[in-house]
Amino acid sequence: MIKIWQIMIPALTGREKRRAYLYLPKSYRRNPEKRYPVLYMFDGHNVFFDDHATYGKSWGMKDYLDRVNAEVIVAAIECNHSPDHGRLKEYSPFTFTDRHFGTITGKGEKTMDWIERYFKPMIDSRYRTLSDREHTWIAGSSMGGLMSLYAVLEYNHVFGRAAALSPSIWTDPEKVSEMIKKAEIDPNTVLYLDYGSEELRNHEGMKVGFAKTTALLVEKGLMVESRIVPGGRHCEASWERQIPFFMQTLQYTE
Repeated sequence: MIKIWQIMIPALTGREKRRAYLYLPKSYRRNPEKRYPVLYMFDGHNVFFDDHATYGKSWGMKDYLDRVNAEVIVAAIECNHSPDHGRLKEYSPFTFTDRHFGTITGKGEKTMDWIERYFKPMIDSRYRTLSDREHTWIAGSSMGGLMSLYAVLEYNHVFGRAAALSPSIWTDPEKVSEMIKKAEIDPNTVLYLDYGSEELRNHEGMKVGFAKTTALLVEKGLMVESRIVPGGRHCEASWERQIPFFMQTLQYTE
């Protein structure tokens, strides 16, 4: 079951509305006493429905979750579609300069503050969630992958687990490294990290940068599953194929 409603993020886009999506597992109605972990996801319009997706292909999360009877709630938020690089700004934890996009003023902190202070409390108050950090997860791809990495590092008191698919560490590798080094991390933090073999060539030095990022995260003490996806590309169809891998990591139990 998926619910869709309109939300506003005043600190980012004023009264402009965007969609929020909520997936409830099959057992939600059958077991009225049961509580569930919550997976928060970026680019919510690309998560469930092909006809909502930017390029006509979604991750197909509902199909997978229903098929495996996953016991998890998924809350996803649509990105900013402003042609003035709205998505890049909202999904960057820092300001960076790129030869294609110019200077992008990072508003990732405002995005995460809204999720922590408004969106998560709203989900926890309306639905039967397990609201502690061990059962609060976050995931995304590309710039959403960068934001998921940022969230689990800088908002580690909220998010105990994250999945960062094809994270845009190319935006500023030095700032990403500093972000990792300065983060205060709970030793029980779990992170899934991947990059497609076919997309490594999209940005100079990505293979080295990805390896360095993984090494820094391991040194920091996170429990990291890091993969180079054979044949992986920078698209929803490729990220859909990674769902079983990152969900297994997020649902890890001792």
